Amino acid sequence: MKKRALLSVSDKSGILEFAKELEGLGYELLSTGGTMKHLADNGVAVTAVDAVTGFPEIMEGRVKTLNPMIHGGLLAKQDDPTHQAQMEEHGIQPIDIVCVNLYPFKETISKPDVTTDDAIENIDIGGPAMLRASAKNHAYVTVIVDAADYAQVLEELKTDGQTTLETRRRLAAKVFRHTAAYDALISGYLTDLAGEEFPEQVTYTYELKQPLRYGENPHQKAAFYSRPLGSDFSIAYAEQLHGKELSYNNIQDANAAIQIVKEFEGPAAVAVKHMNPCGVGTGETIFDAFNKAYEADPVSIFGGIIALNREVDASTAEKLSGIFLEIVIAPSFTAEAVEILTQKKNIRLLTISFDQNKKDKWNTVSVEGGLLMQEPDTHGFADADIRVATDREPTEAEWEALKLGWAVVKHVKSNAIVVSDDRMTLGVGAGQMNRVGAANIALTQAGERANGAALASDAFFPMDDTVEAAAKAGITAIIQPGGSVKDEDSIKKANEYGIAMVFTGVRHFKH
Repeated sequence: MKKRALLSVSDKSGILEFAKELEGLGYELLSTGGTMKHLADNGVAVTAVDAVTGFPEIMEGRVKTLNPMIHGGLLAKQDDPTHQAQMEEHGIQPIDIVCVNLYPFKETISKPDVTTDDAIENIDIGGPAMLRASAKNHAYVTVIVDAADYAQVLEELKTDGQTTLETRRRLAAKVFRHTAAYDALISGYLTDLAGEEFPEQVTYTYELKQPLRYGENPHQKAAFYSRPLGSDFSIAYAEQLHGKELSYNNIQDANAAIQIVKEFEGPAAVAVKHMNPCGVGTGETIFDAFNKAYEADPVSIFGGIIALNREVDASTAEKLSGIFLEIVIAPSFTAEAVEILTQKKNIRLLTISFDQNKKDKWNTVSVEGGLLMQEPDTHGFADADIRVATDREPTEAEWEALKLGWAVVKHVKSNAIVVSDDRMTLGVGAGQMNRVGAANIALTQAGERANGAALASDAFFPMDDTVEAAAKAGITAIIQPGGSVKDEDSIKKANEYGIAMVFTGVRHFKH
């Protein structure tokens, strides 16, 4: 009795060559629909599945392989006497190789004009059923879901007449990963359609983007995965034009830089070190903006990650090339800029889409034994419930400085203080155990530039000591959430020094 292979694929890459090789090895080929036509049109002898089942495809092809003549052949223990007797009784022949990939559900729902009906019709039923059955029975069945595995299967068949158990087990595991990922996309789509925010179970799928040399430290293994259909405005969907591969810490820092530069509509440049901004600048041009970001902290920017929201031109590239930088991220680079920057062997140049129409619905953070989910913090100055709490209102320049500081401070690790003017950050105090400590760091970094500058705080002041420190450094305007039971103490202290203090009604903790 000839061995049998069942071939039914949406992605037909390499399937013709694979089928011809199997035919040459003496396999009887079973197939359905488009795959059968593709093979037959190219001279491959193929048997229709309905000729095996004795039952036609029905319901627009929704039902064709869901039949004991197929699934009995996939699930039979070929060396079990009881199974053999039942197969003989019912005329079932074993199927030794299954090559199936699924309806393109991900590609379908990624279309901007996709309808619910289109999405539903691209939920494969027979394909996953065959894959799961074959993978469960991998002791006897070789199951292939990826064209990349054709070559190894053929090599083993030609060498030994069969695949090894090790290969079949590896392919079976790959199948269950594949069907799990497929189901995760479907469940996510339908959950969103149903409007459920926190269902009783949540399953995400990720695709390997690249293995990494190591994690945060050289003794830690690591890899980078991207979420299918995730935001294009992200490090996960960046295109690398130049430089050595990204490291774990590069990716973390690049992500932080991208999140900050999203805050600005006009030309802006962001420098990040250890996931905190060390310099943010704005200007009439991207050259001006980067100069401001550099001036904000010319020491910390060394070895930093830079994100710019405009095309990098030659003059900006010249300035960038004069500093040791790990990564430069931008929507694009001119040919001259690329020529200038690629003279530095190791600098990574990345381009990303700055289209913010497609956003991730949730932020996720893993903790040992679990996962935290929350909405992204997209609350900006325009969304705030602005209230001037002091006798004096900010001047026009102070308002601009407050807006800049408020845009940046929500991306700084708590407790966070940012000192800024209307064009750039002047000092950043990050991740301190008390707010005065964060303020002292930011004010010390700002130095004399704090005179006439604004101060932004990610959370309210439970004491008036931060206002006192700000006033002594020359700060003239403060923006903070408000909401402390001791707000009046801070307001009184601000009025005492003639500081304009603005409440937003919203805090921006970032842990």
